[in-house]
Amino acid sequence: MDWIEENFLTLSNQLTEHLRTGEHLVISLSAEYSQFTRFNRAKVRQTGVVQDGRLTLTLMWNQREIFGTIPITGDRQVDFPRALAELEELREQIPHLPENPFLTLPENHGSSREVYQGNLLTADEAITAILTPVKEHDMAGIYAGGTVVRGLANSAGQRHWFATDSFVLDYSLYVPSGDGDDRAVKGIYADSVWYQDEYLMHIERSLEQLRALSRPLLELDRGCYRTYFAPSATAELIGMFTWSVGEASLRQGSSALLKLRNGEVQLSPLFSLREDFSRGNVPRFNSLGEMAPPQLEIISAGRWQNSLVSSRTAKEYGIAGNGADLTETMRSPVLAVGDLAPSEVLAALDTGLFLSNLHYLNWSDRTNARITGMTRYACFWVEGGKLSAPIQNLRFDDSVYRVLGDNLESITSSGEFIPSTDTYGQRSLGGIFAPGLLVKNFTFTL
Repeated sequence: MDWIEENFLTLSNQLTEHLRTGEHLVISLSAEYSQFTRFNRAKVRQTGVVQDGRLTLTLMWNQREIFGTIPITGDRQVDFPRALAELEELREQIPHLPENPFLTLPENHGSSREVYQGNLLTADEAITAILTPVKEHDMAGIYAGGTVVRGLANSAGQRHWFATDSFVLDYSLYVPSGDGDDRAVKGIYADSVWYQDEYLMHIERSLEQLRALSRPLLELDRGCYRTYFAPSATAELIGMFTWSVGEASLRQGSSALLKLRNGEVQLSPLFSLREDFSRGNVPRFNSLGEMAPPQLEIISAGRWQNSLVSSRTAKEYGIAGNGADLTETMRSPVLAVGDLAPSEVLAALDTGLFLSNLHYLNWSDRTNARITGMTRYACFWVEGGKLSAPIQNLRFDDSVYRVLGDNLESITSSGEFIPSTDTYGQRSLGGIFAPGLLVKNFTFTL
């Protein structure tokens, strides 16, 4: 997709040449060339290729800012007049907007170019590789794979380019229960290179759970249970953290992790969380073109280390920024692994709950970092180190400080990349690298 990069840079140069005195411009590109294939009952129901791109212009003038987004075709003869017309429309509107006292104007602190080439399957190869191991089962899901690019240019002369090859297979395997309450095992396989052996390992693990899922459901009483969180369940918990580490939310008192930041509580020494861009899943540059450090420790050995600080927050509070985006959310969270071998998880759990997935998470008591949510898909009662029975879905409500503090017993020695699977409007980038967590007790309320 080199032609897209060339067209973007040429278009950016043309637009900045048309700026008037006192105007500043940030131009960002989001584009992809992706194969999408949907499956149902282990058959292809829809397949095709999407080539799409959109350009966002952010105009700044007289302490005001406004943005607009337009589709692009890749043909400069079409795209430049359309972009220039959008710029003119933004010019007409911006005088009517209020001033932003914390507006950060674009600067040039250097440009970057990162291209991560993968080894993806062709459309026919992907369909064969995916369906062959599950052709005897009721499988549904979606495969999305291809190249995703992000570009950014500003009127100060800064230029950034990021491109990555990746795929995500988000699937479910179903077993009829006989009572109309069909049950499913959910799995995700994502990477930049397709390894058939690794995919087969995912399927075998799912089939093992599927066999256990056909047993009668066990209804548990509410209370505290020894619990193992599989990587997908762990990622749901960590996903709540990503919205609570911004400096603005901490300063304004709305962060659920304020007590941790203030040193009033601490988590287990086993728990370390960092922002880490080394996997190449998302670009390091933010929407202003600022570069985040390759790694930033957020929580280390249970103690608070750093918050995410955007330029806007830095300007408002007179502190140094660290390349965070305006939302101050984590873009590439990595939870450090521990020393529990994945093959020993059931033995280490012995008797308790094995949670594959969680959903509907929310803060029930933000001040005390209490999270509520539901179990989902293949969750099991484990007895004597073996999957005993699938459970009826349970609601939980517990504090992060308790669960990931004294109750955190061990973390698996390897983890999984749990990608963002959003495809609304475009394929999303990023995800969470998460190992499994073994917790001494976890509170279920319903």
